[in-house]
Amino acid sequence: MKQKLQTRLAQHFALTPQLQQSIKLLQLSSLELNEEIERALLDNPLLERLDDPLANTTRFQADGSIIRPVAPPGPDAAGIGSSPAQSTEHHDEPNAFDNLSGAAETEHLIWDSAKQSDRHPDDERFQPQLEAPPESLKEHLLSQMRLTVRDQRQRALVELMIDALDTNGYLQETLGEMLEWLPPELNIDYAELEDALACIQNFDPPGVGSRNSAECLAIQIRLMQNIPYIVRKRALNIVENHLKLFAQRDFNRLKKALSCDDEDLLEAQAVIQRCNPHPGAAFANDAADMIVPEIIAVKKDGVWHAELNMDAVPKIRINQMYGDILKTTSNKTSLNTRFQEAKWLIRNINQRFDTILKVSEAIIERQQNFFSLGPSAMRPLVLREIADTLGLHESTISRVTTQKFMLTPLGIFELKYFFGSHIATEGGGEASSTAIREKIRQLIAQEDSKKPYSDNKIAQLLEKEGLVIARRTIAKYRDILKIPPASLRKTL
Repeated sequence: MKQKLQTRLAQHFALTPQLQQSIKLLQLSSLELNEEIERALLDNPLLERLDDPLANTTRFQADGSIIRPVAPPGPDAAGIGSSPAQSTEHHDEPNAFDNLSGAAETEHLIWDSAKQSDRHPDDERFQPQLEAPPESLKEHLLSQMRLTVRDQRQRALVELMIDALDTNGYLQETLGEMLEWLPPELNIDYAELEDALACIQNFDPPGVGSRNSAECLAIQIRLMQNIPYIVRKRALNIVENHLKLFAQRDFNRLKKALSCDDEDLLEAQAVIQRCNPHPGAAFANDAADMIVPEIIAVKKDGVWHAELNMDAVPKIRINQMYGDILKTTSNKTSLNTRFQEAKWLIRNINQRFDTILKVSEAIIERQQNFFSLGPSAMRPLVLREIADTLGLHESTISRVTTQKFMLTPLGIFELKYFFGSHIATEGGGEASSTAIREKIRQLIAQEDSKKPYSDNKIAQLLEKEGLVIARRTIAKYRDILKIPPASLRKTL
């Protein structure tokens, strides 16, 4: 085949940088959005944030006098403040800097000098209060070691083992493995390691330093006060020799192995349930991020509506000082690009919250019964239905409903929670999968714990209500609800 050059005209779609940024901001969660804004603030000097977390802290002037914060003026037309729909659009001309609102001209007057009589420099009420970091498990154990262990050699071994504990307080390596990698010139024997481990197991919290769950529970049971001898002995026998049967709730085989009746087994069970299988978890510093809902469901004249949570809307605007420079200088080329980027970011954030509000209003309009009657009244809803109503693509609705949350009288829910597939009923109607999961949860909550419902029994009960659902579907919904099977829900 002969090679040749050929010119061809074709049309194709290309995403502009503004559209790419709009799509990116739309799919971010509140936490990710704030991180993106912080990066933009560092990169673009024309942007400033009004909801500064340090705005209410004590500051000082150049002469050393204390200054106090005054509430900043309302957001200007170039920023985000009260509502996405209230922002004023700028003209697209490169030199349209005169559109900056004059309301921000007093930005440099936010901080005023405080009078000497307003506060005293030593008054603790006006000093920044910093929360002390929580004590870690290692720090808690080391503080006990310093008070109880005097021998320096044993201290070193105890500290070595404390470093080998995981976040739950369990020893990850066996004593034999530790002995292998310890330097031979230290002449450490197995008995010394056992003594160091026994020392840790006497520390608080009870059960720390255990090598497995059985040892952890046994240590705690031995330390319990006011437990009858026979009950303590039976509980120790269960955790040391029959813990698997106890975890599987195989009470018949357990009673046979212990040669006891229901009452004896209940007493031992009560003792075991007082134990903590994860003694070090209380010291874990892994607090989850707080969820800030973007939407609040409110009831007006008997009808539920969606309102934007203004606390979740970042308040940013164009810095007035740079705006004044752009007004007065003749050479605007250097800051023109930054100004356009700032306008696009503010406009796209406004559009993001405006889209979230529209989608939320459409969801609430279709799920009125949920807000009044609860999850069992949830109707089937798919993304396409909302997309067709608002004239948007399904992918846009998917981005809007992912990691965006709504505050309702029943709690905080992700917007995706209100969508669910439909299941046909015997009467020819449809039921939402969310409503069916709620019915399953209610049936299990009302069951006899001594004879819990199997998945087949739940399917039969739902069939009496006109909902024909397969057993495997019941099992899947039960797993989603984090409800164990019938064998693990059984009690004595």
